[in-house]
Amino acid sequence: MKNTVKLLALAAALTVASAASAQQTKGTWLGTLGINKITPKVDSGDVSAPALPGTKADVGSDTKPRFAIAYMLTDNIAAEVDLGLPYKHDLIGAGSIQGTGKLGTSEVLPPTAFIQYRFLPANSMFRPYVGLGITYAMFQKETGSGQLTALLNTGGPGTTFKLDDKWAMSYQIGGTVKINEKWFVDATVIKTKLKSVVHFSTGQTQDVRLDPLAVSVSIGYNFKGF
Repeated sequence: MKNTVKLLALAAALTVASAASAQQTKGTWLGTLGINKITPKVDSGDVSAPALPGTKADVGSDTKPRFAIAYMLTDNIAAEVDLGLPYKHDLIGAGSIQGTGKLGTSEVLPPTAFIQYRFLPANSMFRPYVGLGITYAMFQKETGSGQLTALLNTGGPGTTFKLDDKWAMSYQIGGTVKINEKWFVDATVIKTKLKSVVHFSTGQTQDVRLDPLAVSVSIGYNFKGF
């Protein structure tokens, strides 16, 4: 009887060890859902003539849900795709027009694909990682305000604008903390080197470097293939 109990205990221990070693190993999928805040770090050019010299813009931050799915290509290398809802950002007067308030709003959907390197063994409680990726920023639903019209087309019809969609490089650093063999907490910081061009309905343009910083915290679940 004692031998039977010992064998059962050994089998249970081996089962737990096997399950632990399976976490974030080759062939594992990692799904995460959380909250992500994007804060653009804006370096704005001037609106082209005949605008007032120094007519610049700043961009506000926004927070939305973030969903990501990753696949472990090896025990340490993963491919991840970040998805989510469009982020809505306020465009605010800066430079010589600072204090004029909101000039408009724009939504952006920035799906991103990463190749990541995850440090430490697959069954570690904490696994830091770094990633290199590419983002496609899709701008939509740009809306100009009355203040924008007053600045660029005084007395005329409402001024509208459009931002160019752009590809950009993204850099990622993050880490996961294991809750149990299936669930984990994920935190990540992503920096994207993004610049675009604003085209106004008045014929004027503006170069703008956005370089957003994204910070997110998520809950994750890992599982083997379907």
